[in-house]
Amino acid sequence: MNYKILPDGKIISAEDVGRIITQRRKSQNLTQADLAGLGNMGIRFLSELENGKGTVQFDKVMQVLDLLGLDVVILKRDR
Repeated sequence: MNYKILPDGKIISAEDVGRIITQRRKSQNLTQADLAGLGNMGIRFLSELENGKGTVQFDKVMQVLDLLGLDVVILKRDR
């Protein structure tokens, strides 16, 4: 797979993930209602995710990322 590194830097919090999801959703001209419908999930969940709530369900987060064409890549830190 080829990956394009987004200019968002390190992801160190739920807020960072939410910000990226919001930006990507808006860049695709989707409302929260649109994305909720595509993913068969509630608007409340998406709102909490985009606002950085740290207790959202991980599998649903991964589903949203997939719907938006985003992947999670874990890299080992160089110290």
